[in-house]
Amino acid sequence: MNILLLGGGGREHALAWKLAQSPRCTALFAAPGNPGIAAHATLVDLDLADHAGVIAFCRAQSVDLVVVGPEAPLVDGIADSLRAAGLAVFGPGAAAAQLEGSKGFTKDLCREADIPTARYVRCESAEAALAALADFTIPVVVKADGLAAGKGVIIATTRAEADAAIRDMFDGGFGASGAQVVIEEYMEGEEASFFALTDGKDVLAFGSAQDHKRVGEGDTGPNTGGMGAYSPASVLTPALEEQVMARIIRPTVEALAARGTPYSGVLFAGLMLTAQGPKLIEYNCRFGDPECQVLMMRLESDLPDLLLAVAQGHLAGRAVPAMAADVALTVVMAAAGYPGTPEKGAPISLPDAGGDAMIFHAGTALRNGQLVASGGRVLNVTARAPSVTQAREAVYALVDRVDFPGGFCRRDIGWREAAREAATQPEQDAVTSAGTA
Repeated sequence: MNILLLGGGGREHALAWKLAQSPRCTALFAAPGNPGIAAHATLVDLDLADHAGVIAFCRAQSVDLVVVGPEAPLVDGIADSLRAAGLAVFGPGAAAAQLEGSKGFTKDLCREADIPTARYVRCESAEAALAALADFTIPVVVKADGLAAGKGVIIATTRAEADAAIRDMFDGGFGASGAQVVIEEYMEGEEASFFALTDGKDVLAFGSAQDHKRVGEGDTGPNTGGMGAYSPASVLTPALEEQVMARIIRPTVEALAARGTPYSGVLFAGLMLTAQGPKLIEYNCRFGDPECQVLMMRLESDLPDLLLAVAQGHLAGRAVPAMAADVALTVVMAAAGYPGTPEKGAPISLPDAGGDAMIFHAGTALRNGQLVASGGRVLNVTARAPSVTQAREAVYALVDRVDFPGGFCRRDIGWREAAREAATQPEQDAVTSAGTA
């Protein structure tokens, strides 16, 4: 089949890498793509806001499937335009994409469908939000309602921080995304990400991961779009995954279908594993970034086949996608200044990854034949191995071979799971010794 992939970040590089491996993929186009994606696809200069132009390209190239990577075009309704033109598209329409486009929309849906989540209030003015703070204990979570590239969430540890976050949002610190604000109670627990495919009726679990949002080691500093991830997240046990499917994912799909706005695509649930069970933090309407990178490293099923089945409404009776037993781990190499204003233009020289490793391009460009940094998150150095500990060793060994002046990364990605592995190793060694005695 001929496939058009929309987007140009690390997530899209991982998708392009996996799509191109399929024997079903006869031609792969990417718009706008990036230098890494160019190794797998033909790059196309399309304006994703020009829906008519994208449709015209699809018709001219006999595109069989459009895969929408980032959230902004989905919230903008590109999937609706493509479907109206008779094209198969992987990604939800604008009405369903409000799950990510508006945090308040999602919280209201959770209340209506009895989906476990944090207590919240929606506010349309700074005065109302400041007054509402009185009903919440500190720490408290303040969120810009709209899309904010993963940065519109402030965990305030003092009342002064919460006040400042509210004023910043309503003063335009996050643009139009902060025109409304959601205030939430702070939930205690460990975070995990869960992914499911749905065609609006049937649902298939797709896998789990754990992201690291804070810019600094030890989970310190401001939130980012993600500094690294690993998959699977062992804390999300099979029993907990079934709870998530039964109490969070399926009720969401059913509620949107009942509204007449069925959700078709991937549902990415950010979860807090609390003492009362899994609770929804927020939804994303696309694959995570950098979670997609580790999921694609583990996926053994044919990706175009899966995505086309979703787009055509043919998930019924399909088996859960096959994932490798190995762990995959990715580390984000970012430009100096991120998550503030990144320093762009630094030259980059990449080593051969080899074996079970990949370097996905997230924010790179070519200038006079030289690879340079062009964004905040620049590279996703990724590896697969039997354990998080081994995957970490492989990734950081590869990171140390990347020549990227000014680039930085967290050195503790996967630290919780590595600690759990270290704690259980003596028990495993004892079992092995007993078995060979």
